[in-house]
Amino acid sequence: MRTEDVLAAIATGLWRWDNASGTVALDSEAARLLGLPAQPVVLPEVAVRSRFHPVDWNEINGIVNLAVAEGTLAEARLRIMDEDGRVLRTVRSRSKPVENRSSDGRVDYELIGTIQEIAEPQPGTTAAHTPITGDWRRSREAFLLDAGRALAEARSTAEVLRVAASLSMPGFSPDGLAVFGVVGDRLSVIGHHGHGPGAEGPFADMGLDTDYPAAEVVRTGRAIYLPSPEEYKRRFPATWPLAQWFGRVSWAFLPLIVAGRTMGAWMAAFKHPVSFSPDERSVLTTVARMLAQALQRAGVAESERELTTGLQRSMMPHLGPEIPGMAIAARYVPTGGGLQVGGDWYDMIPLPSGRFALVIGDVQGHDVRAAGLMGQLRIAVRAYASEGHRPDAVLSRASRFLAGLGSSQGAGAGSDPDSGPGASPHGEDPDFLSPRFATCLYVECDPETGVLEVARAGHPDPAVRMADGTVLMRPTAGGLPLGIVPDTDYPTTRFTLEPGETMMLCTDGLIETGGHDLDTGWARLRAILESEPPAPAEPDDGRSGAGRDRVGHLERLADLLVQAVHGPSSHHTTGPLADRREDDIAVVLLCREGADCGCGSAPAHPARPARRTMLTVAQAEPERIAGARRQIRELLHDWADSDQVDSAVLMVSEMVTNVLMHTDGDALLVAEAVGELGARRLRLEVADSSDELPHRRQPGEMASSGRGVLLLEMLADTWGVDPRGEGKSIWFELYERSKPDPDPLD
Repeated sequence: MRTEDVLAAIATGLWRWDNASGTVALDSEAARLLGLPAQPVVLPEVAVRSRFHPVDWNEINGIVNLAVAEGTLAEARLRIMDEDGRVLRTVRSRSKPVENRSSDGRVDYELIGTIQEIAEPQPGTTAAHTPITGDWRRSREAFLLDAGRALAEARSTAEVLRVAASLSMPGFSPDGLAVFGVVGDRLSVIGHHGHGPGAEGPFADMGLDTDYPAAEVVRTGRAIYLPSPEEYKRRFPATWPLAQWFGRVSWAFLPLIVAGRTMGAWMAAFKHPVSFSPDERSVLTTVARMLAQALQRAGVAESERELTTGLQRSMMPHLGPEIPGMAIAARYVPTGGGLQVGGDWYDMIPLPSGRFALVIGDVQGHDVRAAGLMGQLRIAVRAYASEGHRPDAVLSRASRFLAGLGSSQGAGAGSDPDSGPGASPHGEDPDFLSPRFATCLYVECDPETGVLEVARAGHPDPAVRMADGTVLMRPTAGGLPLGIVPDTDYPTTRFTLEPGETMMLCTDGLIETGGHDLDTGWARLRAILESEPPAPAEPDDGRSGAGRDRVGHLERLADLLVQAVHGPSSHHTTGPLADRREDDIAVVLLCREGADCGCGSAPAHPARPARRTMLTVAQAEPERIAGARRQIRELLHDWADSDQVDSAVLMVSEMVTNVLMHTDGDALLVAEAVGELGARRLRLEVADSSDELPHRRQPGEMASSGRGVLLLEMLADTWGVDPRGEGKSIWFELYERSKPDPDPLD
């Protein structure tokens, strides 16, 4: 008896589906089952497609692709339709995909298999969704969407494994999972779920030639389904005793493939029997693909984080030993994009004189080259400072060093005669090799006296928080950023950090991130600095840990400054600018221990500390008069009478202007406010090198000068002139009034 006769006797038809030619060959029984005349026929694909339910047809491609990938049979249930859209019968198709390679190298496949009628549904019923093709498929699609979303949000290998362990597959959730990774020719468990501690021991490290399903999956790149213990024992007798111990009855081992490379294997084990139907295999295969992609992304992200962390740790210094009488805290926050490295840096450098230097800077750019230049420049500045050079000399040498780096790299970029205009010899981006500049602030500190010598190269000025919480900007003389002009002079500014005061150095990222300009950015930081209360003070008897409290208070203040820019609250403090790009942040805090700084011990009832500020206005810098006016307003920010504040600002402006106009020297401004709130005294002095004393004039109505003494007599509570050995000092005092004096005309 022929094979065709046997198949016809059991109502089983044969078909051959040639995907390359788009034709389907049916024998007489297969044609009958499809609702066609019972005779052998070759039909175009579209004619056969019209006989299947549309939902079932959409499943065929996925089932066939799965069978091609796994080298298994393609099994599917298909509903046969008549011309009126009614279901005639349900058939089961079992076919083997056979790959055919054409002469042009294109790979296609041909399906060779059988069609057999099954008992569901009853003929004549409407084409409604059956549980197999309806609710189950909808729940599967919902599961895959949720799984894909959860795996896409995982940012580390541990998170990916947690998500994989929490997946609940529709109808056949596994209770044991394991992920195997490949390193060289070894296979190891990188994560598992549903097993006891140490259960991975026998599988922790094995060769790829081991007789184990996961090893074979990695070798071949094809999934292995073991629906019963008997099947497992038959195919892998060597490792069956190890698997038997876990008490599972069905297993699926699937390859984890990314970009054509098998990076490991995934095992799903079941305590209940699973037949691994085509739908179930399709779900497992889709999850394995998503899992492989998630693990790949997590691995790349972890490598980048490890590289970033290592780069930052190698470039960011430790703040060195504790300094008697002072505390230091620092933070560095990279920008949010790319490898999260940039050109901001800070440093603390012990000097040969017994002093130390604080350095903060910002190299142009937020890329790897900026980080590389930053590392070279930081080493150069440390070397120049360790040789004992003054602050101005350190910055001058650093500027020459950076300019030399830019010119040498620029020359190398154009040295290849075959490269086009703007091209580099090795194909790099020309912008990558272009010269760059850097801003820098160098502070030499004397820990015994608190004297600071500051040199500034295009960097934001330091800010000082006084002992009573008032925050002042400290205007300092400065020069061009480093690297623009090789031979640049950098003047120095000297002032004293009084006991109880804290100085803040920062890069522009702390000020401007979030769409802020300099004014609104400083206002945001000033609010943080002034609102942070001092830490509870304790007598330092050597056992109370006052030193730790001192450092802890400064560390907390540094965290608050960073959180104001990058924390959740920063979303409510955006600035007026449309550009909201992030920038690297570096911040350094230096606190000189005092009774009222919150960093050390304090008396039980401390008196309100004095506020002091000092500023030099040089003949060549008349624009700094505006800075002097701003200093006085910041010093008197909580003065009770705003009219007195305006008067003080007017008198300061007049006194400093007179020095610049009528003498050949610079003006030295010193202001001090002492006393309790509501009853303070402001004393302000402007000193110069001229011996000529001021005298009263009688300016005419149209005169543009000669009113300085008249203003002092009208606005100051008291004023005077003190001759000195070289020059003189003009001063005035204002006494704070809780309420303005009543108008005598009322």
